[in-house]
Amino acid sequence: MSKRERDDDATKDDPDEDTPSKRQRMVDGDREDVGADDQAAGAGEPKIKSESEDAGDEDDDTIYLPKSTSRAAQKRGAECPYLDTISRQNLDFDFEKCCSVSLSHVNVYVCLVCGKYFQGRGLNTHAYTHSLETGHHMFMKTDSGRVYCLPDNYEVIDRSLDDVRYVLNPKFTAPDVARLDRDVKWARALDGSEYMPGLVGLNNMKSNEYANVCVQILCRISPIRDFFLIPDNYAGCRSVLVQRFGELLRKVWNTRNFKGQVSPHEFMQAVMVASKKRFVIEEAADPVDFWSWLLNSLHLELTGGRPKKSSIITHCFQGELEVTTEAGTGKGKAASASEDVVERLPFLLLGLDLPPAPLFKDVLEKNIIPQVPIFNIMRKFDGVSVSDDIRAGRRRFKVTRLPRYLCLHMKRFTKNNFFMEKNPTIVNFPVKNLELRDILPLPPDAASSKYDLVANVVHDGKAGEGTYRAHVHRKVEEIWYEVQDLRVVDILPQMVALSESYFQVYELKPATGQTEAAAPAVQSAPNPGASDNMEQ
Repeated sequence: MSKRERDDDATKDDPDEDTPSKRQRMVDGDREDVGADDQAAGAGEPKIKSESEDAGDEDDDTIYLPKSTSRAAQKRGAECPYLDTISRQNLDFDFEKCCSVSLSHVNVYVCLVCGKYFQGRGLNTHAYTHSLETGHHMFMKTDSGRVYCLPDNYEVIDRSLDDVRYVLNPKFTAPDVARLDRDVKWARALDGSEYMPGLVGLNNMKSNEYANVCVQILCRISPIRDFFLIPDNYAGCRSVLVQRFGELLRKVWNTRNFKGQVSPHEFMQAVMVASKKRFVIEEAADPVDFWSWLLNSLHLELTGGRPKKSSIITHCFQGELEVTTEAGTGKGKAASASEDVVERLPFLLLGLDLPPAPLFKDVLEKNIIPQVPIFNIMRKFDGVSVSDDIRAGRRRFKVTRLPRYLCLHMKRFTKNNFFMEKNPTIVNFPVKNLELRDILPLPPDAASSKYDLVANVVHDGKAGEGTYRAHVHRKVEEIWYEVQDLRVVDILPQMVALSESYFQVYELKPATGQTEAAAPAVQSAPNPGASDNMEQ
């Protein structure tokens, strides 16, 4: 009896049986059939070999079978049986895109079923092994957005995958950016919740709320937002910090996101590397220090390390101060000078000194919280008031050029040899129409001197502790919102003015008859010096 007849007899007992031995016998039988057919056809037929066999025996009649079990390199969505296994609620492209097994950033694919990252898609790679072990077949390459089916290893082409590609890498055009401040738009996440593009909660991974409030403020600065939403504006910059910051802003303003919040994980990873772990996720920091470092770092990266060159950062935030140091004071140039030393220095933010808090309690055994108008503490820069400093000397400050966005820092924290103390003084400020012409001698070429509040950072708690929250103004709705990590709620403008402000950003209003786009034309003069942080 031949082997074929013995296999037929073995399968007659239970035709429905499906065992590994039965499948092996069927494969062996098919191989014998193929061999018998080849012998019957003669030696003139082409020889079939697999790619795994020795490639040294080259023959024009040899046909090499691909390693993939699929005969097509590409398939349409209707031809792929696993397209409906994609689980969009499990996809999160905010975290670092590295292989979950090898921790490599090279050739990384994301599983569209479970959301995990794996390296490679060929044989014996982590993505290939994952598809065999778990039965997850749909993978997307993170740098190109191309989708493949594993282990068959063919590319899937279907328009239903465009939403996943858009969430992976949001893209904006110039008309899209122009409509951001004109159209009131709300978006809906996969879970049915509504969110506001451009004003979404940022995940606090541990203690990075100091960075979250700064990112929320920069999202409200229209020139910064418009510049970083289009990657072509900084395509020549290879800085990881600039690229990650642009990606974060595009995700915040994404109108087709799968969820109503964003995690700044990749951005914070770039911050940790660029700052040499000065700012980390695990430890709290001062948002004003982070703001100054971030603006200077972005400026230097965008200009190729040339601080005197203009950039979008200096175009928005840089102003100019005239600093007069009295002769014979301090430990600098004025110490040995016979006349007062006058310098013109650029600044990115201005520091305001608060009056000291009262030391004694009132008759009700309660500490009196003083209040001071912002006009009083801004007289420091009127060119007449003198500031005493042991090292710097007796100095007078005068603003000679107003920035388009004025940043003010209320110095609430004082540190001595023993502890850090917080000044609870409340600063009274207007939310709209802050007129600087009444308190500061402005340059004659200043077309406008009125500012509107854009964002306000508040510190809650004791010195060295506590939390930070931000009040931001959504211009398209003319509504104020309070943002603290993932919490976004609307508030009244009166509540903004009653808070213990720590850091503020004002926007210069265009002069009468001047459009908003033409407002910064006066401020675009060549930089007089480096854009280092000058907080006076």
